[in-house]
Amino acid sequence: MTGEYRMDGLAVPESLEQLHELLERVRRDHPDVDETALMMFETAVVEIHGNVIRHGRPRGKVSYEFRLEVQDDRLRAHLTTDDDEVPDLSHLHGLEPADPMAESGRGLWLAEAMLDELRYARSGNHNIWTMVKLLDSVSGDAGRP
Repeated sequence: MTGEYRMDGLAVPESLEQLHELLERVRRDHPDVDETALMMFETAVVEIHGNVIRHGRPRGKVSYEFRLEVQDDRLRAHLTTDDDEVPDLSHLHGLEPADPMAESGRGLWLAEAMLDELRYARSGNHNIWTMVKLLDSVSGDAGRP
């Protein structure tokens, strides 16, 4: 049931549609992957990529590479951006956003809630996101320390 997928380009609104199309291909290629887990994973990936589109600098010129591995027990993705902006991570690691009812400012918090693992690293002018969703659990709690 393993597979690898990759896409790259500029982080612009149209790239969200391409990301959805890639994940639809994963659905077709791997019908045995739990749909709930895949939907949670897709939500997280789209939230993080959407943040890059909205907040990345220089706007409209941030390049990205997205790699996805479908493994027997997990979905693992790496999103690397060539970005001058360092993201605000104040809402990560279990902290709720200042206003949970606000329509903006919850993307990273929501992404973390959907995943079993969300890691961020900065290397030079690159933001590197690692996202993992375990396939034997859709609770969002498995694998967390």
